[in-house]
Amino acid sequence: MATDSHAADPAPPRHRFHGGHRDLGRAHGEECRDLVVEHLARARTRMAALGVDPADATMAAVEYAPYVKRHALGLHEEITGVAEGAGIGLEDAYLLQLRAEVADLFERRRSASECSTFVATAGATAGDGSFIAQNIDLPNDYRGLGVVLELHAPGEPAVLQYTPAGQVSYVGINDRGLGVFANFLSCDGWRRGFPRYLLSRAALGQDDVPAATAVLRTIPRASSRNLIMLDAAHRAVSFENTVERDMCLEPDRGILTHTNHYIADALTEAETATPDDLENSRTRLKRLRELLDRDRGCLDLDRLIAVARDRSLPHALSRLPGEPPDPHLSTVASVIAEPSAGRMHIAPGPPSHSTYRTYAFAK
Repeated sequence: MATDSHAADPAPPRHRFHGGHRDLGRAHGEECRDLVVEHLARARTRMAALGVDPADATMAAVEYAPYVKRHALGLHEEITGVAEGAGIGLEDAYLLQLRAEVADLFERRRSASECSTFVATAGATAGDGSFIAQNIDLPNDYRGLGVVLELHAPGEPAVLQYTPAGQVSYVGINDRGLGVFANFLSCDGWRRGFPRYLLSRAALGQDDVPAATAVLRTIPRASSRNLIMLDAAHRAVSFENTVERDMCLEPDRGILTHTNHYIADALTEAETATPDDLENSRTRLKRLRELLDRDRGCLDLDRLIAVARDRSLPHALSRLPGEPPDPHLSTVASVIAEPSAGRMHIAPGPPSHSTYRTYAFAK
């Protein structure tokens, strides 16, 4: 059973790396080695609990590498560098990028009610700034694995991201004022292709939302995902997608929200979430909208933190281990970003039980 006596998680460590992608990955693996090795151990344990031999899982994961090489060679080099730096196999490093896809290959994937995201743009906010935010809901064994990486590769936008150690892409911002966060979506037809987690870095390699959307449409996706994006011109979009199709949702009066079900009319028939997960996702989406609409025009960091900390049961936005619909999931971190200002505010664990700390691009 969940209780409100949840202990606060430690703040994620921050690392700053410069160089080519192989160098970035190697530095990531070396500096975060203990966490990367722990992440891998937990991933193997999770696969075993699903009835999948961990050795088979790692060999299946590396089958996705050709798609990454073809469409984001730098990310393949970065994953290779992580393996070298942490002293693990390339196939192990790929497993860390492919949690749900590998489970799907072995017919062990299920729908999940993971993550609540929202954007508040100028007009809905108290000033002229915009925010993008996410409560990151993941299996409880992701707790304590998060790191903040500032990555500088020659000729590319610098990236500031929160991610589990060893994973080269999750949620973050770049120094052009673009923010990219994401939600789990469930549909049929998953296949070998470009991993969903890596879509965020593919988008963050661009200057703005239109360019990011255009790039995402060129990539043969392995799986479904929603990417919610915000740029320096205050343009925002939810890029909902299946493996083959996508639709873009725009803000309503400066507010854009998403949880874990398809919203675009053209994609709702692709939905495969379970009834329990759908109820949870729809309730969280409704609650997000209510809270943000209530303070429309006055939304600032403090008010957005209050939204992220919402504990309206039984479908809270800030989720503790042991709560329905899945006691094995909880909010492992909350991130509220101001991409145009180059900073993110991060609370480790459920934000209702922790404190936000600010991470910004180094001057």
